[in-house]
Amino acid sequence: MVEAESRRFEKYNDRFTGDHQWSKQRSMDTGEAVLGFLSVFAEAAQISPRDVAVVRFGDSADLADELASMILAGKKRAATYLARDFAQGRPPPRPGDLEVVLDGEKLPRCIIRVVQVDIKPLGAVDEQFAWDEGGGDRSLSWWRSAHARYFKRQAAREGFSLDKTTEVVLERFEVVWPPEVADAPLRPA
Repeated sequence: MVEAESRRFEKYNDRFTGDHQWSKQRSMDTGEAVLGFLSVFAEAAQISPRDVAVVRFGDSADLADELASMILAGKKRAATYLARDFAQGRPPPRPGDLEVVLDGEKLPRCIIRVVQVDIKPLGAVDEQFAWDEGGGDRSLSWWRSAHARYFKRQAAREGFSLDKTTEVVLERFEVVWPPEVADAPLRPA
C-alpha cells in the first residue's frame, strides 16, 4: 500500500485497531458489529453500505472461523458455491462485488472484492483454483475430497444428487479491508 493511502486510512484504523479485536467484542450485538464495520468501510470507500453483501463461508461456526482466519492469513483467495444455490433468485457473485466476511459468531472479519467468477462442472475445477482456495495441502485431490464431503452434506439436507457434472460457481477475490491485511488498495467509488 502506498504511503499516502496508508495515511488516508489512519483515522479509520484508529477506530478499529489491534489483531482484529474490534470484531471479537462479544458484548456487542452482531448486527451492530457488522453495521459499525460496514459504516467505517463505506466512509473510507465512499460508497453506500448497501453496496456490500454479507457472507459467512462454511456450514458451521467452526468452519466459518477457520475459513475467515485463512482469508486474513492470506492463504484463501477463492470460494466455491453450487450454481443451484443461485437459482432461487439470489444473484451469483460478479466481479467488483464487495462482501463482508463473517466469522463463526457472525462478526465481521474483513471485506473482499470479487475479481473473477466462472461457472464449471465440479469435475472441471483445476489445480490452480484448488491452490487459491487454500485448504488442506492445497492440492486438487484434497480440494475434491473436501468439497465432495461439504456438498454431500448440503445434498443430504436439501435432497438433491451430486456428481462431477454438477455446476459450481468459482469465485476468486482479494481482501480490501481492513487496510492492514488488504491485498489491494481501496479505490473509492
